[in-house]
Amino acid sequence: MPHALIVAHGQPSDPAPAEAALSSFARRVQAATSGVTVHSATLAAPGRFEAALADLPEDAVIYPLFMAKGWFVTSALPKRLGDRPLAILDPLGVDTALPDLAAASLKDEIAGLEWTPEQTQLVLAAHGSGRSRNPSQVARRFAAELEQRLPLAGLHVGFVEETPSITDAAHGTGETALCLPFFACQGGHAQEDVPEALEAAGFQGRTLPVLGELPPIPAHIGQRLSEHFESVT
Repeated sequence: MPHALIVAHGQPSDPAPAEAALSSFARRVQAATSGVTVHSATLAAPGRFEAALADLPEDAVIYPLFMAKGWFVTSALPKRLGDRPLAILDPLGVDTALPDLAAASLKDEIAGLEWTPEQTQLVLAAHGSGRSRNPSQVARRFAAELEQRLPLAGLHVGFVEETPSITDAAHGTGETALCLPFFACQGGHAQEDVPEALEAAGFQGRTLPVLGELPPIPAHIGQRLSEHFESVT
């Protein structure tokens, strides 16, 4: 049976909760696969990635639960793999189906609140980077794709580590507003930085789960893993 390892960054200051959350996420992915055994490991939990790696066969694949194909995916992961020639798939954030999946979830959320998309402001709260333009480019590209699928009153992108800030993006969005954290996992940025930035903006709307936790995402990743192994057999 094929094997896949879902890898996330984790929380260096407190690794255990993030490791447990990723394990729970992997079980949801497992339920949507066709004949694939799904494992999980964060990079931050000491020894966890290496222990998971030791149990994998040579034809296993790594699924990076990251939002950009940046340093962690292109440099840190290959380095941690060492001499193991395991394939690394594209990360969640660059999946071409992501805007459609997010649009469907947002439509459901808006309908449940008895709003319309045309009266809804959306704040996309992303990480950004002070060293590379790649993370912000991925977020902006996603936002542009999302706008084509959902006729929102406004879509405002803000960043933890770049300008405009999340506070600036959320300022004045009113009561019919949603914030979608553009993160793969519910880590420190989503739990601390985003709420603090929204509070500073006087944000009056509703904050959604991180993008990676939206209802259709685990099943979609499971389908992607099944499709990968079907394509190589």
